[in-house]
Amino acid sequence: MTINQISIFLENKFGRLNEILSILSKENIRVLTATVADTSDYGILRLITSNQHKVIQLLKEHGVSANLNSVLAVSVDSSMEKFAETIELFTRAGISIEYMYSFSFSGKTILILRTNNIDAANDVIRRYNLDNLSETELNNL
Repeated sequence: MTINQISIFLENKFGRLNEILSILSKENIRVLTATVADTSDYGILRLITSNQHKVIQLLKEHGVSANLNSVLAVSVDSSMEKFAETIELFTRAGISIEYMYSFSFSGKTILILRTNNIDAANDVIRRYNLDNLSETELNNL
């Protein structure tokens, strides 16, 4: 089961992140996850929110380049051992993790994963009975 994540391309200039967040702050939208990656020329803000489609619409209305990507949300025990064991399951299945970020909530670590093969990753999740969160479950944390 996948989750929609918004990827927003940002010019690497002072205040641009604030501009984007200000657009969204006027709406009743919760930020569930956020991460920023950057290069010398641009950055990518990745968000999961309480209303992905509304966010995309707002950004497009303001001329901001954004798109939806499929990611996985997997809940694991917050120990390093469980974290490593979970990643190893994907590695053994030949699945590359393109990027990952995480957050902790109530003794659990939630891994947000983008893989090179989402179908094979979902098979790993089912085969090993991993705790895969839906958008609704993530929103209800």
